[in-house]
Amino acid sequence: MIPLSTRMRPDKLEDFVGQEHFLYKGSLLYNAIKNKTFDSAIFFGPSGTGKTTLARIIAAEMDSRFTEINASAAGTKELKELIDNARLRFFGLEKKTTYVYIDEFHRWNKLQQDSLLKALEEGVIRFIGSTTENPYFAVNNAVLSRVRNIYEFKRLSRKDVLTLLQRALSDREKGFGNLHVSYEESALELLAELSGGDGRVALDTLGFIVDNLDLTQKLTAEKVGEAMQRKIGFYNRGDDRYNLLSALQKSIRGSDPDAAIHYFARLVDGGADIQTIGRRLLVIASEDIGMAYPSAISIVHACVQAALMVGYPEAVINLSQAVILLASSPKSNSAMVAYERAAEDIRTRQTGDVPDHLKDSHYKGAESLGFGQGYKYPHDYGGYVAQQYLPDNLYHSGVRYYTPGRNGSEASFRKFLESLEEKYGKNN
Repeated sequence: MIPLSTRMRPDKLEDFVGQEHFLYKGSLLYNAIKNKTFDSAIFFGPSGTGKTTLARIIAAEMDSRFTEINASAAGTKELKELIDNARLRFFGLEKKTTYVYIDEFHRWNKLQQDSLLKALEEGVIRFIGSTTENPYFAVNNAVLSRVRNIYEFKRLSRKDVLTLLQRALSDREKGFGNLHVSYEESALELLAELSGGDGRVALDTLGFIVDNLDLTQKLTAEKVGEAMQRKIGFYNRGDDRYNLLSALQKSIRGSDPDAAIHYFARLVDGGADIQTIGRRLLVIASEDIGMAYPSAISIVHACVQAALMVGYPEAVINLSQAVILLASSPKSNSAMVAYERAAEDIRTRQTGDVPDHLKDSHYKGAESLGFGQGYKYPHDYGGYVAQQYLPDNLYHSGVRYYTPGRNGSEASFRKFLESLEEKYGKNN
């Protein structure tokens, strides 16, 4: 049986869902496809975000031969045959370019990737490569230099996933429209939430549920939880998860490790995923602990990464360590407050230009403009020398954004900055 996610692939650009940051009506990519001027590209991002679907739509819109291979299964021999056939087509009677879509392109080694270069330069093929890895690390520079555009696919929003699910339930040709499946809105919302922005997971889970559902019954949140093998706890209680996340942060901010671990345990029991908890802990590490214990962000990041690697149930051990560490650490929000003060000035007052002695002087002509002249290199003066850094009007008004706290490590930073102020004056 063909998976629902495969059946529901859209055939038209107008039906493509997601990636609005680079694909929308009137965008350069949209126009390039419609005007048939699309060249080559690399798509990168998580699975289930539409990379293959968009490649197939592009090939259809370009009215050209489309060949799709997977780098994990195909090697240099298969690619050579493909290019030879494309060359015959390009230089023969058809005189048309072949579009080649290579999934998991990062799996090919340098030699395999470089075998595309000549065909790309000749225009024999147009290449669309997709990868879940960062192409700037996973793809050879020689290939990158010959590919016009690199598009980052982001996880689908909850709204995008809901659109896909509703389309599948109403589509009479490809989906379940003829079955008239009765469902609770909360069930689709839960499925969209639990799919983690992966359209394939959402659709195939829906397909599994409907294929095995007694159609005299409704598709409920409980059925979604059963299909996903996930506890749905607070997902059935609306905003409870946000209340629990709020309570977790406020308990950590209040240095109460017992309350913090309590709310953490309730989040886990309710079905919160590692990413949801981990993101909040990383924010807390900078927002509430910050300069009082600067290493907290590194330790918490390591705990979250470890949790993602081992997965539940063991992940709770890593996350518990992060929760207790944060709750038991000295607190400071001075970094966040400093940014907010600076951002407010930028929004509401004339801040002035960068002082000339701080401007970039590493190019021809900078000296004639006076850029970089008079700059004092602090290391030549033992690590510090008094000079102006702020724009003139902010400097002369004595603006101050960062106010060091007195807790933890920040007390030593405060002492250092105060010693400079005592020796050199407020504005140095």
